[in-house]
Amino acid sequence: MSETSTGDAVVAAAAAATTGNWRKAGIAGTAIGVIAAGAAAGVAIERLTVGRGMRKKARLALDASGPYGALRGMPGKAYSDDGTELYYEADEVDPEAGGPRRRRLFGRKAPAPVTVVFSHGYCLSQDSWHFQRAALRGLVRTVHWDQRSHGRSARGAAQAGPDAVPVSIDQLGRDLKAVIDAAAPEGPLVLVGHSMGGMTIMALADQYPELIRDRVVGAAFVGTSAGRLGEVNYGLPLAGVNAVRRVLPGVLKALGSQAELVERGRRATADLFAGLIKRYSFSSRDVDPAVARFAERLIESTPIDVVAEFYPAFVEHDKAESLAVFREVPVLVLAGDKDLVTPSSHSEAIADLLPDSELVIVPDGGHLVMLEHPEAVTDRLADLLARVGAVPAPANVGPYGSTAQPGG
Repeated sequence: MSETSTGDAVVAAAAAATTGNWRKAGIAGTAIGVIAAGAAAGVAIERLTVGRGMRKKARLALDASGPYGALRGMPGKAYSDDGTELYYEADEVDPEAGGPRRRRLFGRKAPAPVTVVFSHGYCLSQDSWHFQRAALRGLVRTVHWDQRSHGRSARGAAQAGPDAVPVSIDQLGRDLKAVIDAAAPEGPLVLVGHSMGGMTIMALADQYPELIRDRVVGAAFVGTSAGRLGEVNYGLPLAGVNAVRRVLPGVLKALGSQAELVERGRRATADLFAGLIKRYSFSSRDVDPAVARFAERLIESTPIDVVAEFYPAFVEHDKAESLAVFREVPVLVLAGDKDLVTPSSHSEAIADLLPDSELVIVPDGGHLVMLEHPEAVTDRLADLLARVGAVPAPANVGPYGSTAQPGG
């Protein structure tokens, strides 16, 4: 697809949305403008050789057989400052799992264990950390939570009704504070965030620097950014990305107001949607089909109006200054080298601001690097946890960082 046709497709989507042609807009919304251009070409070739019915059966078979996202912990609820109910799960330390022994002096309360808090990315849920959760289960206390309007958490209360306000990254930081207060009110913390989850951690640090100084003993920023996301080109040619930046906010806002119709269009063009997700989630050609389908299910479960609500917050995100509070603790900065959503250059910029951090760029890695290359991510995360004393040694972390053994 040429640069001209790419730009024309975006403008056509905007026109359809703003002139009331909702059927066309719904289909256009499936691909969120022309970002699907490359994916659409691959899907078109696939359709020449594989029938729609066969593809549907394959997706159903993968859904039935794939164990990804099946891990569950002790459920809990936290409430943000605007009343939004936030769902989290905690996995406790198993005394038989070989975790670090803690000395207890007579008559004194045992120290609170390290809690690792995982924050997921945009259009995902806590289940996106499946492999890391499986590997660490029983070895260290972990908390996984669903961001507002994602997963099992409620829709953002402040985003409802006539007085609705846009979602902000600052609000997500306050949400994380509410989860910490409810799920880990005391003891040392390690904060782990992917994409939007990493930005959430930065917003927490910006608003509650004393919490970081007093309790955080380590942090991991995975495939995320401290700002300047408005400059990302998503792998598109210049004309295409300029067109996207010009009309995408309006398209999303219009599509979000007709969510039910757009969702029908998205389901009707499931093949195109799957190709879009694969292109912008993974870089490897040989990614496990069950993992690719798992990512597809996570993303397609996010309603289009939620997609629309959150998108503007990323352009406004700028939290580079808040990173200074992490200079006194071990930090892991990790990204895939082929990430088209939050390019690895953004992780390099974070590492430049935290000169003592460990920077890891995973070869042939896309945006969902923790699903695409779980061994690499789990290995570096385990090393960080060992350095802060949360686990006795990286070698003790289970073998569940591999897609060959996704168990639990």
